[in-house]
Amino acid sequence: MTDVSTLLSSARAGNADAVSQVFELLYGELRSVASGQLRRSARPLATTTLLHESYLRLLSSGSIKAEDRRHFLAYASTVMRSIVVDHAREQLAAKRGGGQRPVTLDTELSNSLTAADEDVLRVHEALAQLASLDERLAKIVEMRYFAGMTEQETADILEISTRTVQRDWEKARMYLAAELAKD
Repeated sequence: MTDVSTLLSSARAGNADAVSQVFELLYGELRSVASGQLRRSARPLATTTLLHESYLRLLSSGSIKAEDRRHFLAYASTVMRSIVVDHAREQLAAKRGGGQRPVTLDTELSNSLTAADEDVLRVHEALAQLASLDERLAKIVEMRYFAGMTEQETADILEISTRTVQRDWEKARMYLAAELAKD
């Protein structure tokens, strides 16, 4: 069985087959990450759809900078998050007419359909703001919340102590809660 780090080294050199092999080896873990991403989505994509779209985006990116399994999972989580955000934007655009003539619906259903999509976008925007202030805090949120990584895994990837991860996690949560409470 081939080592993930060796395959990632080959993928960084441009070998698309290596990316496929990494995806195959880590499929179960990637499926768990995708599942976690979709729990937070309004109108979820199928887990398999999210995985396949992630795979295609990773292949089309042309370069993978991950050094090991954990880095790759964190990177894949970021790709999946962007797919979920893009999906939410598409749903909101479609709901707002997508260029079609507006039609008024007098039901609660029309209001509730986009509430969670809007929440996904609000979280994404708040996280982008956080990244502009402190990139490490945003990375910790992505790894802990979106990728479901433990404090220790996050600390290992970022090469910081678990206590720093705990403090930064708390700071990031307080910042995001304040930003999301503004509306």
